[in-house]
Amino acid sequence: MASAVRRGKTKIKPPRKHGPEVSVDDTWQRLSANIREIFKHNAANLSFEENHRFAYNMVLYRSGEMLYKGVCDLVVQNLDHLAKSEVIPAFPTGRTGDRMQETQEDETLLKALRRIWDDHISSMSKLRDILKYMDRVYTKAADVPEIWDAGVKLFCKNIIDPPISDHVFSAILSQIKIERDGYVINRSAMKECVDVLLQLASSDDDKTSIYRQDLEPEILRESEAFYQAEGERLLETCDAPEYLRRVDSRFDSEESRTHHYLSSQTSTPLRRILENNLLKPNLSTVIDMPNSGLDAMVDTDKMDDLARLYKLCIMIPTGSPCLRKALKASITRRGNEINTVSTVTDSADKPVDVVGDDDDGKGLGKAKPRPAGGAQTLALALKWVQDVLDLKDKFDQVWKRSFQSDRDLESALNEAFSSFINRNEKSPEFISLFIDENLKKGLKGKTDTEVDAVLDKTITVFQYITEKDVFERYYKGHLAKRLLLGRSVSDDAERGMLAKLKVECGFQFTQKLEGMFHDMKISSDHMQEYQTHLAKTVAPDVDISVIVMTATFWPMSQTMPTCTLPEDLLKSCQSFERFYLSKHSGRRLTWQPSMGNADVRVKFDKRKHDLNVSTFALVILLLFEDLPDGEILTYDEIKTATSIDDSELQRHLQSLACAKFKILKKHPPGRDVNMDDSFSFNNEFTSSLQKIKISTVVSKVETGSERKETRDRVDEERRHQTEACIVRIMKDRKHMTHTDLVHEATRQLSSRFHPNPNDIKKRIEGLIDRDYLERCDDRKSYNYLA
Repeated sequence: MASAVRRGKTKIKPPRKHGPEVSVDDTWQRLSANIREIFKHNAANLSFEENHRFAYNMVLYRSGEMLYKGVCDLVVQNLDHLAKSEVIPAFPTGRTGDRMQETQEDETLLKALRRIWDDHISSMSKLRDILKYMDRVYTKAADVPEIWDAGVKLFCKNIIDPPISDHVFSAILSQIKIERDGYVINRSAMKECVDVLLQLASSDDDKTSIYRQDLEPEILRESEAFYQAEGERLLETCDAPEYLRRVDSRFDSEESRTHHYLSSQTSTPLRRILENNLLKPNLSTVIDMPNSGLDAMVDTDKMDDLARLYKLCIMIPTGSPCLRKALKASITRRGNEINTVSTVTDSADKPVDVVGDDDDGKGLGKAKPRPAGGAQTLALALKWVQDVLDLKDKFDQVWKRSFQSDRDLESALNEAFSSFINRNEKSPEFISLFIDENLKKGLKGKTDTEVDAVLDKTITVFQYITEKDVFERYYKGHLAKRLLLGRSVSDDAERGMLAKLKVECGFQFTQKLEGMFHDMKISSDHMQEYQTHLAKTVAPDVDISVIVMTATFWPMSQTMPTCTLPEDLLKSCQSFERFYLSKHSGRRLTWQPSMGNADVRVKFDKRKHDLNVSTFALVILLLFEDLPDGEILTYDEIKTATSIDDSELQRHLQSLACAKFKILKKHPPGRDVNMDDSFSFNNEFTSSLQKIKISTVVSKVETGSERKETRDRVDEERRHQTEACIVRIMKDRKHMTHTDLVHEATRQLSSRFHPNPNDIKKRIEGLIDRDYLERCDDRKSYNYLA
């Protein structure tokens, strides 16, 4: 037997006749019978070589069409048999409402479909092997699908096409619905059936699978309807944490569903349905839910629920902005409540009674404070800062543990804190008071690590204030009192705070503060030299300790209170002044008795006591030194002799005559000092303490007039700073437009305060009037005048 093949289209020539003629019909009869045996699973009893030769001969004798169509007819017959015997009997009897029965019926159908598919492809695999010559020669020449592809196509037409496909799709959708309702289904049966649909093409021209073309759209439509109703139901029945848990669970279950038995292609559109129905329309409502939303979760430290909220928010484009907005609103609301609680009442602006000093040393008496506006305001100031720190700690924990340190949310936190902190116009003063209290007494007994922790937290709040120049003025005043009165608990703590301020604001911010420490050190050296000098000369009767302060470093008012010093004290002052000026030419010393204190031993009828009093109180006491027993001095006489102004005189007379330790007697008795009162020395005074500290009112919180004076000084300094900044910029640029100059000045000044553009404009006009700048012809730009 021989055949001839030439290039181009394959042609089959029959073999030359050397023996009896082969009957095609007989060959097909024998081959078709064997194919039926294959469909009956009896292939093991057949000869592969024989069947292959039958098919080969039929193609060789130009009966390929007969063979191809005959095999396809046999496949159809077998599929019809399988459909009637396996699939159609497995059709569900109808929806009865019994979930268990429905699940079993659906599972039976899906298993039946998979079973006949496995049967079909097993048979088609064997047919493909014995019909290889037909696939290689005939199907290509006739332009028809190979037998395997034809078998798949016939399976779609005779098994998958309606009505069977309708029942199969309905069973799959029903099983998904049952599982979504919380029941258990046979995922293995679902996966096996879906795998069949993924392998079957919807048409000859379109290679898209039946799953993608027909089943997936049905799944998505059912899912859309289900989750639309689910979102409404959960919103009505669940609080915020439970809603988030349910929604998160839905995302996980759908992801698991697509992973285990649906196509991974379905994951993205299914996830989008969840986002569109459970998150986008309801997320804002869930966050704002009363008693369970964001605020409640923060209040109760539900970190897991907050983490789940963040996880869901970042899934959708509108989620992060929504969470950011809600977070800012929550912090701002809490901050405004803190501001409201700490609002200083009108009583804080009134003169206060004698208050015991916060520092009590060993063996020193302490005057018991009477409730007063200043003390109340100080407590409110300290509480305000502590509340802000606690709030910052709470939201920092939420940000780190639940929001994965999201930088966008961090900026929202900072904006919210900055907003409400700067809304409190007294925040710079309050922060300085908090630092003052901690550096003066609050850090006693604490380790260096604890000291750093307190200072770091304070710097955190300080970072938010915009009026850093106002803080500097208050901090300078409080630091001055700590240094002059020796009340700092630790020099290392003080310098550590300065170092943190320098890192935050630059060296210029702390330059004057460091100058105060330098003055203290130089003054200590001066006093050692002065004591050496006194040892070689006749020393004055009164020992004094002097701190020489550089006027530009220390917060000294232009009108500091003064008094007429007694002769002995004046001689000591003059002695030091001669010593100091002999070493420093061209300098001038101005004495500030209101900032000093003195130790004096006083003899009473029963015993002597060592009193620590202010310099003004010492001057007043010395008036009674040579006064006969029982004699009195009127208020006017004391004022004339001391030259102390009324406000200071009343404060110090109160400390001596109206507080716990009554060194003087006031006539008539009372808590307040009036100008028609008179005073006498209290020889009958007694106390169990040898050393007694007579405290005066040291108002840490400013009164209304003092606060106005501070604001006026700050405004004046800002004018100078703004002008200096403008001159520096123009000296460097020479020529600038008005807009550029305002922007650059604002940028450079923002490290200390946020200038108003109108104020910058006024300063520019003032510099033009003083010939620092000139306006150009276009009226929109300026030139620098050297």
